[in-house]
Amino acid sequence: MLLAVAAFAGFFSVGFGAYAEHGLRPRVSSETFRFLMTAVRYNQVHALAAAVAGALLLGAPEVDGVLLQLAGWGFVLGMGLFSGSIYLSALLDRAGLTKLAPVGGTVLMLAWLCLAGVGVTSAL
Repeated sequence: MLLAVAAFAGFFSVGFGAYAEHGLRPRVSSETFRFLMTAVRYNQVHALAAAVAGALLLGAPEVDGVLLQLAGWGFVLGMGLFSGSIYLSALLDRAGLTKLAPVGGTVLMLAWLCLAGVGVTSAL
């Protein structure tokens, strides 16, 4: 399931990136557009990271599945909070929604630490 969710997140990031470039750019400030492009970039990078975690869960039984699940789903949750709050803020013109972005960023950092834990435990 993680792989499918990650793939959808990647699909969405490309679609929203195109929409932001061609549909939102003329309607938002340059600062908001810069925030949107950061959100798209984070969305794309972490969709790929979650997809890798999902693929490893399917084909590498020797890895630490618990930590890998935490990493993968952490990437998904972090994307939703970080990128999603910025997307919604721009779409709904509600700057307050971006207050969730730092929470999402923290979740993404924790997901990377979980993935590092997978690497460490697999090396032992």
